[in-house]
Amino acid sequence: MSILDASVSGMLANSNWLSGISQNVANANTTGYKNVETQFSALVDASSGVSAGAGVKTTMRSLNGLQGQVEGTSSSTDLAVQGAGFFVVSDAGGNIYFTRNGSFVPDASGNLVNAAGYYLMGANVLGSAGPVSLNSLSGLQKVNVQGAAASASPSTTASMVANLASSASVITAANLPSTNSAGATYTDETTMVAYDNLGGAHTINLYFAKTGANTWEVDAYDSGAAAAGGGFPYSTGPLATQNLTFSATNGALVSGGSLAIPVPGGQTVALNLSQTTQLAANFGVSSASINGNAPGNLTGVAIAKDGTLSFQYGNGSAANAYEIPLANVPSPDNLTSVVGDAYAANYQSGAAHVGNAGAGGLGTIVSSSLETSTVDLATELTNMISAQSAYEANSKVFQTGAKILDVLNGLQP
Repeated sequence: MSILDASVSGMLANSNWLSGISQNVANANTTGYKNVETQFSALVDASSGVSAGAGVKTTMRSLNGLQGQVEGTSSSTDLAVQGAGFFVVSDAGGNIYFTRNGSFVPDASGNLVNAAGYYLMGANVLGSAGPVSLNSLSGLQKVNVQGAAASASPSTTASMVANLASSASVITAANLPSTNSAGATYTDETTMVAYDNLGGAHTINLYFAKTGANTWEVDAYDSGAAAAGGGFPYSTGPLATQNLTFSATNGALVSGGSLAIPVPGGQTVALNLSQTTQLAANFGVSSASINGNAPGNLTGVAIAKDGTLSFQYGNGSAANAYEIPLANVPSPDNLTSVVGDAYAANYQSGAAHVGNAGAGGLGTIVSSSLETSTVDLATELTNMISAQSAYEANSKVFQTGAKILDVLNGLQP
């Protein structure tokens, strides 16, 4: 009977091996799938303490620590993990799982969900005043990419590099732009556009007037307050006035290199004029810049290697919205597999720890990419032939054992 028992266990073990091979082949094209491996171990007859005739058993092991090939896609919300770690996801009931399947797309509500129906979880940092703790699964929420409102940011800083002609005529004090009189005049003029708190654009007129040898005055006015037809007198006085003093030796600015301009309905813009020069050349602005943006609607998202998901707006601005963490366990191969190529932690895998991608031994996140299955079809087909041959061999042993029993049953006492 031990012959029959051992051969039956052998057929069952090789049938399990074939089941694992079938599972691998079926998921050869499943995103993030990790192939399973069948492990064999000998059974021991507890009564005799020897393994002869006791048979064999199998254990199925999922090789969750293997790295699949990362291939590029055209969607920025397709994500792959390069290195250790798993995406934190939840099902419709709010249960937390882990997966390497990063084929996320927005659902009807804008939540990122993968092909298996699991929602990507992250820490909401939009408008957050400080760093968000990612060492715990608590506090994570579904990542939503359609809930962002239009974005606008006020201007706060600006800079200008210009040259003022050293040969310009001096303007009398009574006619300087700072007087805001009908007869006010100036040496040179330029403009900059600044944005208020609501994203409204304000054109700031900048007047430069030479007041003496190596001295100038710069005045900032809101163009919206200009007289009919433009220019002086403005309905309100200058937003800011500053005196500039230049070196008689090299024409570099000696004092007055900053102008604080309060934007109507906005913030005070610190205009850096420190690179302004007074040389024997015509007036000219070589560079000018100012921060702030007009309102812009959401046009897309970008996801960095560290998991920072930012909203991209049509006005060129961006706002960090979520931190997408990665999770890992001490023994990934012992995670419990659940439907949809996802896993749950257990006492054999150890408790999950969560952190930023690229930190603490965790891998990085690659956007517009997916991780392919780790299944090698050539290896699986080779194993299939081996498993089939082993199954047939065990069936022959069973047949031989059955014939021996027939002989024994036919013996006459």
